[in-house]
Amino acid sequence: MSWTEEVAELNRRKKLAEQMGGAEGVARQRQRGKLTVRERIHRLADPDSFREFRGLVGTGEYKDDKLVSFVPKPEVEGTLHINGRKAIVQASDFTVRSGATATGQLGQEMSASARATEWRLPLVRLLDTAGGGVRAFDELGRTYLPDGNLYHAPEVRLLSLVPVTSALLGSVAGYAAISAVLSHFSVMVKGISHLFPGGPPVVKAAVGYDITKEELGGDAIHVNVSGCIDNLAETEDDAFAQIRKFLSYLPSSVDEMAPRVITGDPPARADQALLSIVPRNRRRPFDAQKLIELIVDRGSFFQIAPRYGRSRITGLARLNGYTVGIMANNPMVNGGATDVAAGSKAIRLMQLCNTFHLPLISLADEPGVQVGLESEKQGIERAGARLVSTVCLSEMPWCTVVVGRLYGVGGQCHHRPSGMFRRYCWPSACWGSMHIAGGVSAAFRREIEASPDPEAKRREIESRLNAIASPFRTAEATGQDIIDPRETRALLCDFVEDAQRILRNQLGRPPIPYLP
Repeated sequence: MSWTEEVAELNRRKKLAEQMGGAEGVARQRQRGKLTVRERIHRLADPDSFREFRGLVGTGEYKDDKLVSFVPKPEVEGTLHINGRKAIVQASDFTVRSGATATGQLGQEMSASARATEWRLPLVRLLDTAGGGVRAFDELGRTYLPDGNLYHAPEVRLLSLVPVTSALLGSVAGYAAISAVLSHFSVMVKGISHLFPGGPPVVKAAVGYDITKEELGGDAIHVNVSGCIDNLAETEDDAFAQIRKFLSYLPSSVDEMAPRVITGDPPARADQALLSIVPRNRRRPFDAQKLIELIVDRGSFFQIAPRYGRSRITGLARLNGYTVGIMANNPMVNGGATDVAAGSKAIRLMQLCNTFHLPLISLADEPGVQVGLESEKQGIERAGARLVSTVCLSEMPWCTVVVGRLYGVGGQCHHRPSGMFRRYCWPSACWGSMHIAGGVSAAFRREIEASPDPEAKRREIESRLNAIASPFRTAEATGQDIIDPRETRALLCDFVEDAQRILRNQLGRPPIPYLP
């Protein structure tokens, strides 16, 4: 006696599940220019590494106790390897029920997010789902209370345990729209991806106007304006490549150190271009991304959210093979001032580093927080308070290199008064509680107004104060280290090497939870 007949039935059911929503549904998916869920997993995973779980869940139709047809659940889950390291994937299948998971299918075998939590493995979401809909009411024969936090609560806790990424590979709505943003890194694909709690028909019913999916929740909105999604991919394969790249910098969980990758770039490399990258004319901006690339291991910089909050550049890189978070003011945009969006980017990077025990490098040319009426309307003070709070509560090793300006509250957010913190300054640096040019008119207003030549008096005072603004005077009084810009890479590599001892003692769940 053997179980050959049952194994044959098992294989038949697997093949039925692999047909997804059937030939017609697969054809519609291809007509939209999109890959099927199983093609997506195949392209994301290392070859032959995908192992499915919960693959037999679905709705069967029986005749005389024999299965005659089967519709699988509208998502595929399993483990896979990415760059040789195991992760968990949760992928929507739009060919089945538009990717919407029915309530009756939840709460059975351990879900992908639950496995990621218990096994301490990264979670990759491949989202292509219309979310819940009124069709479920018809199938249930009743409505139900919106208790979605039963499912979102574990996803929130997961963010403080393992890396979570989201790829938007179609329209993502409802419950899934929140899941998309409950991640450490997210990417959408140009031309096929959209994000909204409710699509155009819902908007029409609720607020009475017509709008297209692209206008409502395309990449022009969420990558450029709202910042809800980090990066834009040209194709689905590009999205998978970006996820693979992002995960390559991170540990599998907060209980492990980030992997080191030997890049062959000498720590002592001193690029001559660093000596002149910051112009002597402070009104001339410089290329902050080039500055980053001159310092970090060659080819290692991965930028996060390049189209949002563009006055701050943020991302991951390597120094002597070790992963670091790195940020720099971008003087090409608003002079590098920290507005609400740029501050939000900085906060997310700090949280990422603090959660996964990565050193943070800050290349500061900070004119201060963004001033003006629009900035006030956006709540710059509350945003600034959040930034200050995140800085002060963080614990990861942090090194700031002041390459240019460092002023006001924005400037203080490149400094932390506790933990492993180090600051170096270039000879091109200048600093203060506020800019001399603007501060003189306020602080010396009466003296200037009483002068026979107010303009000449203002210039005289500014000249006097500029003369004492040399970084060398500060170094004389405080011991602040001024360095040759060409030494920057070597000093940062040394700092990151020393940081490894501290980081090993910080392993585990961070004291401050990650908040997206």
